[in-house]
Amino acid sequence: MTQQQYIINRKMNILDLAETLGNISQACRNLGVSRQHYYDIKSALEEEGIEGLLEQSRKKPRKGNRLATTIEEKILIYALEYPTHGQVRVANELLKQFGMQVSPGGIRSVWLRHQLQTKGLRLKRLEKWSAEQNSVLTESQVQALELAKEEKQACGEIETFHPGFLLGQDTYYVGWIKGIGKIYQQTGVDTHSNVGFAKVYSEKTAMAAADLLNDKVLPLFDEYGIPLLRTLTDRGTEYGHKNMEHPYQLFLQINGIEHSRTKTRHPQTNGSTERLNQIIQDEFYQVAFRKKVYTTLEEIQKDLDQFMEWYNTQRTNQGKRCQGRTPMQTFTDSLGLCKKYLHGSALDKRE
Repeated sequence: MTQQQYIINRKMNILDLAETLGNISQACRNLGVSRQHYYDIKSALEEEGIEGLLEQSRKKPRKGNRLATTIEEKILIYALEYPTHGQVRVANELLKQFGMQVSPGGIRSVWLRHQLQTKGLRLKRLEKWSAEQNSVLTESQVQALELAKEEKQACGEIETFHPGFLLGQDTYYVGWIKGIGKIYQQTGVDTHSNVGFAKVYSEKTAMAAADLLNDKVLPLFDEYGIPLLRTLTDRGTEYGHKNMEHPYQLFLQINGIEHSRTKTRHPQTNGSTERLNQIIQDEFYQVAFRKKVYTTLEEIQKDLDQFMEWYNTQRTNQGKRCQGRTPMQTFTDSLGLCKKYLHGSALDKRE
């Protein structure tokens, strides 16, 4: 017998005893209840039936503190569009895009009411929506997601004084897709502004590492007239061999770029790049592979370029120097620091 059934039976006993004795007062005295309690039970039974005898919670929802229905709908639509975004990120984006002042706690309350409080639940909702729209998630895409790297925790801090002072670079294994094969991503990030660069390749090679710089990174710095001074990579063979000529290092020498490498088994030294890898995995690949079947690297690169354009120019960033600004806004706002630093370095060399 459940607690609710026990409560219903106890209340019915009061009515049954009163009817058996033919005396309401006597029945109430025997059971230790008041006459008013008897009439409340009788009235509830007549108006609502058995359900009226259930215990009613005294706690009432504070609907006055809830978000408006229109705002809640926008939060749910946003969760479908960007299921990997956290509550702080969603609050920042709603303020930026719609001027809606919603606290992270308010975002989470909406998620809780709709069973969307975790990233996994939001992704399942996206999969269900995709299925209803006749968009099928292939086994190859599922495998690509399962083979993706686990999130790496960035700790510590590196010195970076202005845009172009230090570029973090890394090779990221995206996964394997039937018809395309293995997919590797060369990732770069300006450690001062968090402006990111990404390009996919079928191989993990030195030529791919140099191509990212030549095709994506240096054109941006040339556009703004500032040099790239140094790169920071791990100790992978695509970034150099000991006592051997190497295409990547030769490319750096030709362009006057210094090269630093992280300590062995210390990926956190290049934490900003690791973090960008995880952002692209969570916010691009996990969503894109659920919506679309890719057959070529060019198709992936086209959508990845659009995502990186959005990441750099539209996505708010909670980094130390961005503080809610976009990476490109931080980049352009910091160009004065670059010119000031380079001018000071030139004076030091003259002296």
